[in-house]
Amino acid sequence: MEQPKKEIVQTVRNLISDKKNFVFVGEAGSGKSEIGINFAKYLKEAGDKPVHFFDMDMTKPLFRSRDARESIEALGIEFHHEKQFMDAPTLVGGVNKLLKEDCYVVLDVGGDHIGARSIGGFAPKINKDDTIVYYVLNAYRPWSSDINHIDETLAKILGVSHIQLGKLHMVNNPNNGITTTAEEFLEGCKKMSEMVSPYIAVDFACVQETLYEEVRGRTDAPLLPIHLYLTYPWLNMDGKK
Repeated sequence: MEQPKKEIVQTVRNLISDKKNFVFVGEAGSGKSEIGINFAKYLKEAGDKPVHFFDMDMTKPLFRSRDARESIEALGIEFHHEKQFMDAPTLVGGVNKLLKEDCYVVLDVGGDHIGARSIGGFAPKINKDDTIVYYVLNAYRPWSSDINHIDETLAKILGVSHIQLGKLHMVNNPNNGITTTAEEFLEGCKKMSEMVSPYIAVDFACVQETLYEEVRGRTDAPLLPIHLYLTYPWLNMDGKK
């Protein structure tokens, strides 16, 4: 695994270049939180700055990165979130300050345009050259199933977040849950490439770490293996309750 690990670290270094802030947006259920957590882990391994992770999700009670807070902090990452009272939205503090400091910042934004409202006030800093906004696509989710749905969801997110269209980078995350097969992953990659490649390139694709060796070298985009941090006790590894 040593050689693949070196390749992964180099892939991340190529992706981050001279950037320091990374924002993950997209439709609900696209996998933003898992990808954001893993990306922060790779930043810690490949970079040379402290890593700060912000859980900005105010739209759902489950499958939020705060549920994996202990695991994230065990990686040496500074974790930030604000507790909610019932369904009252709360905004975590410290974002403005750290977006300007010499550190890596990862923002895990809640799903769709409702969650994206939480970063509208940070748009002047997010739109600067030191930031990348990753839009997460999943061909197996309804609102990424065709280019019209992608365009509709994306337009709503840009409208409320005030993120400039030119800041967007695409991430492909083709999965059907924890039971996803290598064939499903590769088929999802192919479908998404056919849909978006005429308009924009995909920066990288994400695959469950258990499938990485099987699909390594078989995708057009760079590949990042994803460890599943957000698993829950009522789900068995076969995906059944």
